[in-house]
Amino acid sequence: MAMLGKRRPPRPASGHSGLARQQAAKPSPPSTQDASALVVERLAHDGRGVAHTANGKTVFIDQALPGERVEVAVHLTRKRYDEAHVKQVLSPSAERVSPPCPHFSHCGGCDLQHLAVASQRAHKENVVRDLFARQGITLGAMASLYGEAQGYRRRARLGVKVDGDGHPRLGFRAAHSHRLVDIESCLVLVEPLQALITPLRGLLNALEAPRHVGHIELLATDTQRVVLVRQLKANAADAERWQAFAEQHELALGTWLGRESPELHWHGAPPPLEERLEIPGSPPLTLTFAPGDFLQVNAGVNQQMVPTVVDWLTPYPDQRLMDLFAGIGNFSLPLAAAGADVHAVEGSPAMVARLASNAERNQLSVSGQQLDLSDPTTVATLLRDEGDRDALVLDPPRSGAEAICQELACRPVARVVYISCDPATLARDAAHLVHAGYRIAQVAVADMFMHTAHMETLMLFEHTGCE
Repeated sequence: MAMLGKRRPPRPASGHSGLARQQAAKPSPPSTQDASALVVERLAHDGRGVAHTANGKTVFIDQALPGERVEVAVHLTRKRYDEAHVKQVLSPSAERVSPPCPHFSHCGGCDLQHLAVASQRAHKENVVRDLFARQGITLGAMASLYGEAQGYRRRARLGVKVDGDGHPRLGFRAAHSHRLVDIESCLVLVEPLQALITPLRGLLNALEAPRHVGHIELLATDTQRVVLVRQLKANAADAERWQAFAEQHELALGTWLGRESPELHWHGAPPPLEERLEIPGSPPLTLTFAPGDFLQVNAGVNQQMVPTVVDWLTPYPDQRLMDLFAGIGNFSLPLAAAGADVHAVEGSPAMVARLASNAERNQLSVSGQQLDLSDPTTVATLLRDEGDRDALVLDPPRSGAEAICQELACRPVARVVYISCDPATLARDAAHLVHAGYRIAQVAVADMFMHTAHMETLMLFEHTGCE
């Protein structure tokens, strides 16, 4: 037990990683699909190429583009379809580009870097259209909201693992795997966070017990950089090293200490974490937040989303508006600043308190309430009690807001803005609204996560019966 968490002496190299040893112990049966050429027909919603074998079986191919003829190797065989990766591109698409990141194809993130940026955005719009078409809904024109293609991500979590030779590794998980990919850089991180990767690697190599570090969270605000360390077990000598590192690089340093229910300890006074929102026609707003609060990773795109929602709802004095899944006030406060009477509902008690504090700080009147918005009975009671609102904002998690939309079908509200991070659940929920007499008045696709298949979709629904 004396060696627990500390460096282990190097052992003779076997020539194989742990994953390779597992594969060597249990070799996969040879696939009849290996080294065969396929023509890619289209992109699946997750960005993989879709092709069919001579006998009609569907194959999903990593990093393949429509129109390409590719030589593939199958890495997973299922009854109805196979999953494969490209061995060689025989006929490349005109939309194929050289990925800018040296870790592309190894790291599990940014898996669309081989596709031109304009084509990435067109693909995301097509995904939204297709998912709605499956619900029998045809969409009209879409607005596009997007920012920088690189250097946009202001928060990230880096995994830490010590290999069998005692060398710490720092990076992200490989796609569909728990294997950690050691990285030297990350082009989608904002520059202040990119600059920390090499120094952090050096610090990990200097720690006495690097195995006690679970992961490292990075966060950049307008005024400072924050490093949060998940420390599985305290180590006094390493704590001093972390403190010296924070002072040297002018960081706010915090430690999540413990395994089951970690507690956050700041090294020094807790830093003021702030989000600044610029809304045309209104004074700038400042929202404070804490680690663990929801915060959009792409500040530039969020700065476009919020004014879009305000513009769609055209708030006026005493307009009665309800914001569900309100978080720290990302939409509530700008709408209140524009004159609306806002009632904000959020599931997290801590974020309800933060929203109230943010409203007071910005001298705005916003009523807040903590409720479980996934519970149909709670939702029904809320909309019964607050159902005379003129407008409603929904910004749910990936699971969507089906219970709310089902209730809105029975208790219509004149205008509903739905902000979604999953177009599949949005299409499902939108069907409840459309079949109940709502019409889709506005659509915008926000490229919040460049070089990935993920997106945010904004929709304005109007119910003419409420006019």
